[in-house]
Amino acid sequence: MSTSFQSEPNGSEASEELLVHEPEAEHEGDRSTMGASVRDMAARLPEQLSAIGRDISRTIERAISAKDDYMLAVKVSQDAQTKLGQLVQAGVFGTRAEAAAFLIDEGIKTQSALFERVEQKLGEIERLRAELRGMVGENKP
Repeated sequence: MSTSFQSEPNGSEASEELLVHEPEAEHEGDRSTMGASVRDMAARLPEQLSAIGRDISRTIERAISAKDDYMLAVKVSQDAQTKLGQLVQAGVFGTRAEAAAFLIDEGIKTQSALFERVEQKLGEIERLRAELRGMVGENKP
């Protein structure tokens, strides 16, 4: 007769012992893998920081050397942002800013008649301002 304190003759006690120790072995393997990953990332960190520094330097150099370019912050719709991103993804432009600048220039060319009319109106407005300043100047005591 076997009691709960006696071992089973078929060797189930040995397999239970292995079951208890298996999860501990898995955790040790996970720890060593995780440790190796952390060491790999730490080893690559200086190289990555250096690359970021080079990218920032290039960006600053381009910004300084861009004499005819002006920075302009604009809000665009989600659809416009998607389209600009597609132009970049397709390799047509290097950045969304370049794509936007191109499209703005093309829009201005397309609307040249509008801009000619605006220039005429601005000329008229300036003429009227000068006329009013002259009238005020004549009435000064």
